Amino acid sequence: MNREKVSAYFHRIGLPLPEVIVPDGELLRKLQFAFCTAVPYENLDILRGIPLSLQEDDLFEKIVTRNRGGFCFELNGSFGWLLRELGYEVTDYFARYLRGESSIPMRRHRVLKVLATDGVYLADVGIGEICPREPLKLEEGIVQEQLGESYRLEKEDFLGWVLWDLHKGQWRKFYSFTEEPQLNVDFQAACFWCEKHPSSPFTVQEMFSLKTKEGRITLDGNVYKEFTAQGVTVTECTPEEMPAVYARFGLSPKA
Repeated sequence: MNREKVSAYFHRIGLPLPEVIVPDGELLRKLQFAFCTAVPYENLDILRGIPLSLQEDDLFEKIVTRNRGGFCFELNGSFGWLLRELGYEVTDYFARYLRGESSIPMRRHRVLKVLATDGVYLADVGIGEICPREPLKLEEGIVQEQLGESYRLEKEDFLGWVLWDLHKGQWRKFYSFTEEPQLNVDFQAACFWCEKHPSSPFTVQEMFSLKTKEGRITLDGNVYKEFTAQGVTVTECTPEEMPAVYARFGLSPKA
């Protein structure tokens, strides 16, 4: 383990580095929650035309050294590096984001299967919308509740594993993935599509999100939202207000 870099990573996500590290489900739960409440989902580099790198050193420099965030290919890629350094066995998978889709979409999401000392988990820190803030047991058919939200995993012939979430009393498909292990290079084409394709949703406006203990905060263009158990508050921000809103995500319009 590169203890110096791991220590810096723990500092970035606001956790003390244990003297003795046991790569179990409890530590994984703390790590995922800490990561997604400290590191923002954000697309600033895409908006600015700065090419993204999925290389581990570049992600460490961006996320840990410069206190930035990223989107799924970056965030889950970097989180996977941290978990491997801590002794977890991690496998990267390609996923299809199904929520809100009327047909089966292309694979453009990255998720992690994590083998811990006490079981196998699905870990994901790369989604801006409502999503698990803690890892899920990779088990079929059980309802898993966390922080007021409910999820379950099922299997289908074509889609493979399908993650469902409970929304307003109805189960809906969230995303799916199949169990072909992926290398870092396998995500580069889809990442480039997200950066440059005319149909990409990431090139249009700010898409920021940061999870909180109560829910999350988001910024889409100039629309800032705070989600809590009591509901959602919506604010349309003026240009003068935008720097302060950026700062809530640990970002700067000029960074």
